[in-house]
Amino acid sequence: MPDIDTIMRTQMVIPVLVLDDPDAAVGIGEALVRGGLRVLEVTLRSPRALEVLQAMTRIPGAVVGAGTVLSPAQLGAAVAAGAGFIVSPGLTPALAEAAGNIPFLPGVSTASDVLRGLELGLTRFKFFPAEASGGLPALRALAAPFGQARFCPTGGIAEATAPAWLAEEAVLCVGGSWLVKPGMSEDEIQAAAERAGALR
Repeated sequence: MPDIDTIMRTQMVIPVLVLDDPDAAVGIGEALVRGGLRVLEVTLRSPRALEVLQAMTRIPGAVVGAGTVLSPAQLGAAVAAGAGFIVSPGLTPALAEAAGNIPFLPGVSTASDVLRGLELGLTRFKFFPAEASGGLPALRALAAPFGQARFCPTGGIAEATAPAWLAEEAVLCVGGSWLVKPGMSEDEIQAAAERAGALR
């Protein structure tokens, strides 16, 4: 199993997916992988999210993780469904302990959050919600005292604004919800993935 640093460095944009139909999700995931995005985050925000996650783990070449993980119980259910990594909007000692050796990307938005993560042995974080927490100036200020920390900003980032975030030394990747929107065809999703894969 790759560690969280390797997962974050696999691609510049990690699709953040809110899906509730396992059958349709497979086609969406295959389109993203064809477009060059292998790492996929399935958020646990819909009633059938765990079924979606489990279905997408069967896509050849995909590395599928669970997002919006809020509790150790959810984390355990996601791992049982096949999640290869865990993303949370926040960070608690209980979640970090439950993650164990599973690649874990907790959300932070303050210096205290990062300090708590460092005390727990973590150095890779989701900066969330990125735009609502002050955008690029806030991330720069947050990253400055923590040279060992690297971030995946998520929340409010768009295709047009992603390059500015990715230009930051402390940023390894960004989370992107723009890649899959209701009504998009698989060809449109693949094209969006190809454009995201070309971002630097």
